[in-house]
Amino acid sequence: MEYNRDKVDEVTLALPSLTMFSEKDVTRAWKGHAWEVLDRLHEKGYISDPRSKAKFVVMTEEGIKRARDLFTTYFEQ
Repeated sequence: MEYNRDKVDEVTLALPSLTMFSEKDVTRAWKGHAWEVLDRLHEKGYISDPRSKAKFVVMTEEGIKRARDLFTTYFEQ
């Protein structure tokens, strides 16, 4: 099936807004999404490398801002 990968990336990046948490000035989000999408988000500089044993990724400052903006765009009424 063909689909718009950029839109999938945007929605996938927006969803961590629901699960982001901060510890010691680092913001993390659970990484329960498709590896291919997480890899693209890492390449775009929004998250740390998802290929680790950790159950979460570290959000970059740009990733945090973009995730919150996208969540507002897609999901707020």
